[in-house]
Amino acid sequence: MEFEFSEYSRQVQDVMQQFMRRRVLPRNAEWHRLANAGEYPLPVIDPLKLQAREDGLWNLFLPELREEEPGTRLDNLDYAPLAEIMGRIPWAAEVFNCSAPDTGNMELLHRFATPAQYDRWLRPLLEGEVRSCFAMSEPDVASSDATNIATTLRREGDHYVLDGRKWFITGAAHPRCDFAIVLARCDDHDGGGPHHQHSMIMVPLNTPGVSVERNIPILQHHSPEGHCELLFRQVRLPVEFLLGEPGAGFAMAQARLGPGRVHHCMRTIGQCELALEMMCERALERRAFGRFLCDFDNIRDWIAESRLEIDQARLLVLQAAWRMDHHGNPAARVAVSAIKVVAARLQTRVLDRAMQIFGAMGLSPDTPLAYLWTWGRALRFMDGPDEVHLRTVAREELRRARENRGATAVYFTL
Repeated sequence: MEFEFSEYSRQVQDVMQQFMRRRVLPRNAEWHRLANAGEYPLPVIDPLKLQAREDGLWNLFLPELREEEPGTRLDNLDYAPLAEIMGRIPWAAEVFNCSAPDTGNMELLHRFATPAQYDRWLRPLLEGEVRSCFAMSEPDVASSDATNIATTLRREGDHYVLDGRKWFITGAAHPRCDFAIVLARCDDHDGGGPHHQHSMIMVPLNTPGVSVERNIPILQHHSPEGHCELLFRQVRLPVEFLLGEPGAGFAMAQARLGPGRVHHCMRTIGQCELALEMMCERALERRAFGRFLCDFDNIRDWIAESRLEIDQARLLVLQAAWRMDHHGNPAARVAVSAIKVVAARLQTRVLDRAMQIFGAMGLSPDTPLAYLWTWGRALRFMDGPDEVHLRTVAREELRRARENRGATAVYFTL
């Protein structure tokens, strides 16, 4: 198993780091000023997007990117460090057209879109002209079990009629969010068991009956792009808006998640690296009880433990990315579940230490620490709660034990 990045990958990392340092970071204060004023910071993002595309830092996340499509094709392992670099500034991914949920939606459309769907929805996404959202989770059911999804999709002649409510839909408040990919229970296909009763359909947000009810704060934090509640009332959609085959929605959703979880986890690691750097600087300059904080043994332990945990998590994520590249996404399913748990827990631990070292300032909006802790806590739900992923890992361990039952008997000493 090789973790060595290619020479080309290292070159792209250097270009990305320089772009972030020279172009993105100087605009960070302006981005926050506009966002805090209630204005989506397009005046900051749009010029950076043009420059990023000129520099070859565009659509970096899609290993199946075609020659005629805009962007730079990289495999999952080579993209992973770029996601870490972007993650240090949470809004930066949009600059490179690498934002979730667009990345997952582009992957879905790349695999399953008809030619007409490609031209209408995927091409504008690849060009960065529009944004999108993915509507799966619902307020009235445990959406971690997708068989619970209650939103309905009913066939009426040449149309489907969509009814339901979704929430925590990332990106729906973005001013350029053009459409949602909605997962719904479909009456057009009810055979094959509970995992074959749902379909995905493309829903333009300007369709009659679609409304964005509210932007839901996460731990009292409002994201400018939104984590929104969407309502669908008798939304009529042409049958050709169905993505993939009827009843294939669950399998398509699973296929979408692997690379996206690697992206999330590497962005998390980038944010933890930033928090570690900030806590070290703060420990060197802040005094208490006649000593700098860095001279206290418990502070040194926090710093050392953070370094060990970040590096361990990074290696685990890179291993998952390597498996996807060499053996396919299904072969990395358990590894992807593992990194999802590890990364979310890592972020809350490291950020908690950094906030403690900063003192009361760490609770304020003067630093990014409180927001980054909030994001880490949210990740323990997003893309599946910890408990679901732990179950996946445990099932694999128990499967191996059943296959090798009795193999440990020779280790008993009596």
